[in-house]
Amino acid sequence: MNDDTIRLATIGRILRRRWRLLAVLAVVGALFGYGTSVLLLPPRYTAEASVLLPGQWEERELLTQVDIATSSAVVDRAADALKWGVNGTELQKDVSAKADDGNIIKVSGTADTPERAQRLSDQLAQQFVTFATRIAGGSTDPAADTATEALRKQVAETNRRITDLANSADPGQTVEAVQARTELEGLRTGLQDAMKKLEEANPATTKAGMVVMGPAPRPTGAAAPTRMQLIVAGALLFVLLAVIGHLAAARVSRRLRTEPEIAAALGSPFLGTVDVPGEQRGHRPESRGSRARLRRLLGIDTRWDIPAPQRSGDEAERRIRYRRVCARLRDQLPAPRRLLVVVPEGDEVARLAAGQLVAEATSDPQLRVVEVSVDRPIVPDRDTESGALAVLSAGSWTAEELAGIAEACADGGHEVVGVVVAGTVRNRPARTADRPSDEATLALAVQGHATGDPA
Repeated sequence: MNDDTIRLATIGRILRRRWRLLAVLAVVGALFGYGTSVLLLPPRYTAEASVLLPGQWEERELLTQVDIATSSAVVDRAADALKWGVNGTELQKDVSAKADDGNIIKVSGTADTPERAQRLSDQLAQQFVTFATRIAGGSTDPAADTATEALRKQVAETNRRITDLANSADPGQTVEAVQARTELEGLRTGLQDAMKKLEEANPATTKAGMVVMGPAPRPTGAAAPTRMQLIVAGALLFVLLAVIGHLAAARVSRRLRTEPEIAAALGSPFLGTVDVPGEQRGHRPESRGSRARLRRLLGIDTRWDIPAPQRSGDEAERRIRYRRVCARLRDQLPAPRRLLVVVPEGDEVARLAAGQLVAEATSDPQLRVVEVSVDRPIVPDRDTESGALAVLSAGSWTAEELAGIAEACADGGHEVVGVVVAGTVRNRPARTADRPSDEATLALAVQGHATGDPA
């Protein structure tokens, strides 16, 4: 096919002329999407719990906490607590985490029911807080915990000693006594400030106080892709594939579309083009089988990749085309002129054109119509015919198929004397009653010429 296949007008032509087929394929695609949602991708639900991280956190630290929330250590502990019969490795694909504004880590769990998704998310959040608190506070090292507790006891003992020294000092108001008590109070204050700063500098006191901000809300809808999304995606996918298939088939099609190509394939001269009104195209009695009815129901019994039928003249103008073909045959062949009109089987437009051509030719030339299968073309042997006349529609047959028909004519002893191409047209609106038809005008002109009167 030419560059017309990539134009939007071509896609619009497919949608207009194949809308029945596309509608059926959309239904099939929707059923395919539904089956996928039931068998391969059943509905899944996702719940989300929030964990607050107090204090000042840098972005890289938040990303580290996100990795910790979905680490195997946390997921394994959640799997052990849930007791669902799955290990942490199998559960890993159903959990996720992300950092949100305000130092909030949101952990998510996905399961086949809303209740299980909620339990998974809550358990993951709890295990994350427990594990993060342990590694931030250093509680995993018993020696460090013992040293911290001993330091607190030592500070308390030092404060008690300072109090005892202050009480045992000279209660008088001498300069030495007042100075001693002042120095002791200064030591106490300095020791308390140092202990306070030590606790503030300890990450266990600043960043280990993570809090789960309530239970995860129970999900009310399935996670993507939902069943409706799969149904819609299936319908769109089938329609898209059908359109692409039509375009690809048209691109690689080898059917001949122009009169010179058709005449060259048959090896005979081109005699003319005749018109067949689209309203006259009917269905033959032998084409009423189940397959033919199905093709008509789906709208694939007509070609889509040919231009829309042009508007033609009236019946008189169409008959002129047939008469001109007959006149060319009379000029080309000697009397008696008997021809075999060969029509490819299944070419309804060519069959109607051949019938009209026989009606216009009357008995000169004498025409006999035969239909020939393009798969196994067989033409009756020559009897009294002077040759064969090929009548066919454009854009329906390949050069190989037409060459096969020409060989069949040669095998039957018939020479292809000409080619007539038939096309579908639309009727012109009916004429008004006060305007004479073109056929009446033509008859008056012929009568005036015969009598010598001016037309």
